[in-house]
Amino acid sequence: MLTKPTVQVHFVRNGPAYLPELDAYVSFITSQGHSALLHDTSASVPAHAQVVWWMCGRVPSAEARRLKHAFHIHEYASASVPPHAWLKDFVKHWTQPKPDYRFFQNGWVRERLGFNDGVPHALRDMGVAQIFFDAAAPALPEPSYADEAPARIPPNEFDLVYLGEMNRLQPFLPLLQAIHDAGRTLLLVGDVPETLRTQLPASVSCTGRVPHADVPRQLRRARLGLNLVSDLEPYNQQTSTKLLEYCAVGLPVVSNDYAWVRYFATHYQGNLHLLREEPTSWQHSFGEALDAYPYVVPDVRALVWPRLLAALPIWKHLQITTTAIKGMQ
Repeated sequence: MLTKPTVQVHFVRNGPAYLPELDAYVSFITSQGHSALLHDTSASVPAHAQVVWWMCGRVPSAEARRLKHAFHIHEYASASVPPHAWLKDFVKHWTQPKPDYRFFQNGWVRERLGFNDGVPHALRDMGVAQIFFDAAAPALPEPSYADEAPARIPPNEFDLVYLGEMNRLQPFLPLLQAIHDAGRTLLLVGDVPETLRTQLPASVSCTGRVPHADVPRQLRRARLGLNLVSDLEPYNQQTSTKLLEYCAVGLPVVSNDYAWVRYFATHYQGNLHLLREEPTSWQHSFGEALDAYPYVVPDVRALVWPRLLAALPIWKHLQITTTAIKGMQ
């Protein structure tokens, strides 16, 4: 009996960055009856590889030649970051080996990198894992204080919660102090460096590193999600994954004001409490306005990973026939 050929995709992560899309890709590809492998570097990719999917990064020309019989995909989840961001992107533009296909997170990243060599491409925005939607109210269990069981979820234990890369909070320390001065509490979900921890106001609590599966429960310990992103390129033009996850668990959002967050609020018809730049306004923003603001949580169910990935045109190029994903929102 003839069996359908199986496509094997080799993902090369090229660095230590947190890339939740990799787990989503692997889960999706295997759900379609094919296989996917993750590699920290390209050195472990076999010479006979069918498909090599690079999370760029630099793609070594020597490795591209070694794997010349493979179908190569270059994915740009972001543009380069400071310092010398423009120079880094210029170097990428002119020195990257030519792939068979490219992905960009959005149109801004595509334009910033400026490839015009006719290689087919698509945009692939960030998605959200199903576990975040599963944690949205009213699906949560009733809170219980009988013991210290991990499933205990105190209602509104904190006013605000922040999820993400903690080193990027350094420029926002005056804003965190304003939250404290307004009598509000903040939970930081993630690993907080000691140098930052010593500068935090007393009302800020830290979870430390938590398993990804526990993140939705941690978010639900607060009333509001806090989105803070430096208003500098490329950060202010890229999708805030934490904001998507706040919305998925049903949290209203407070955010600083920058280009992408305004686009997101308009596109997904949400009403986010956008903070003004002037520090003198923060006392009011985190005081009466925090409770009175007419929040509307954007509906991001279309961004659940299986649905988002199923719509990509790349699968036809790879001769992977997608089927309906059961249990999608």
